[in-house]
Amino acid sequence: MNDNDGVIGKAAEWRGARMALATVVSTWGSAPRPRGSHMIVHEDGRFEGSISGGCVETDVLQRAAEVIAGRPAHLEHYGVADGDAWAVGLPCGGKISVLVQPVGADGFDPVLFDRIAAESGQGRALTLSTDLESGVTREGIIDGRFNNRYDPPRRVLIVGAVQIAQSLSALAQTIGVTPVIIDPRGRFLTEERFPGVVLDDRWPDEAVAARSPGESTAVVTLSHDIKIDDPALAAALRAPTGYIAALGSRKSHAARLERLAGEGFSAEDLARIDGPAGLDIGAVGAAEIALSIAAGMVAGFNARR
Repeated sequence: MNDNDGVIGKAAEWRGARMALATVVSTWGSAPRPRGSHMIVHEDGRFEGSISGGCVETDVLQRAAEVIAGRPAHLEHYGVADGDAWAVGLPCGGKISVLVQPVGADGFDPVLFDRIAAESGQGRALTLSTDLESGVTREGIIDGRFNNRYDPPRRVLIVGAVQIAQSLSALAQTIGVTPVIIDPRGRFLTEERFPGVVLDDRWPDEAVAARSPGESTAVVTLSHDIKIDDPALAAALRAPTGYIAALGSRKSHAARLERLAGEGFSAEDLARIDGPAGLDIGAVGAAEIALSIAAGMVAGFNARR
């Protein structure tokens, strides 16, 4: 999963202008940006996204200007910044190859930006295939070509509007994960306690199922109330949810697994639940517990990538 959402959005906003798209197509060593990362460049010089975290963007902007002016798609290679390497280097010591292609029928067809957005809106991933020689990108997976998968934006459905949920929702937004707070208890679920966050007061099984959690969605239960947490976990297990976690002690988690097993879930199903939730960092207090859960969530997402 690459954080290309901003690039996709700008492509739609700049529709009709001449543009070039730069893409990291291979990496080696401590490359600053992952394979598949994009930077889009407008004909007036504006750009969105990053392919190196700032190390080689200036050079890529020049190559993009050349493509916008008519140069065909081509690969650029960047490596360590020393006399034996390329003129523009990566001080981190890694190496990357970047495809710079026009946005158009002879490169990255702008219709594909719409396809990515449409699939993402339905919670589905889309894979595009690029011929690195011609620079032409098409929908689908083609052996021998550069295949780039676009996952939907990451979400976390937080069940239980408790203090830890306040910290976790703030952390989630910081790392680019959209939080939704689910709790049927009106006194807990207030805009004052969760400003700027989507709130859902339906019963958790209904709320989770209605949001169709897929591989880019996490479900985390925090309420300590069996009537609230268990239905949410059951709904998450019935879907291809990317990460599932439940707060509680080892003893309470063992009892939870017994209850869910009694509902017909298999041992393989139950193994999907991270419980007790999060990474063991010796957390003390709501904010640190939220940090451990956020770290566990990111680890769970990335393990599926």
